[in-house]
Amino acid sequence: MTEKEKYFTDNQEKIARFGKALSNPIRVFILDYLANNLDKCCYSGDMAEELPIARSTLSEHLAELKKAGLIQGEINPPYIKYCINRENWEDAKLMFSNFFKR
Repeated sequence: MTEKEKYFTDNQEKIARFGKALSNPIRVFILDYLANNLDKCCYSGDMAEELPIARSTLSEHLAELKKAGLIQGEINPPYIKYCINRENWEDAKLMFSNFFKR
């Protein structure tokens, strides 16, 4: 057990991970974009057309959101379709709601 594990609960770690993912307006835009298209997944190229950033920068932000577990990617070479990870999305909503009720 590391020192960090003694002090932080799993929920605290998850909230911090989700919070970090939400700490950039580009990532907030991406999540908003995907949440407004819950009925379908979106290609990164679709999102790139909506943002004034390079595709490589978009890819970095998508990787951060994927690392946090808020989105998932479906690979159809040479493309990747992204969508909200609904289970983790619901977890994040509940965790933040409970956290801010205190």
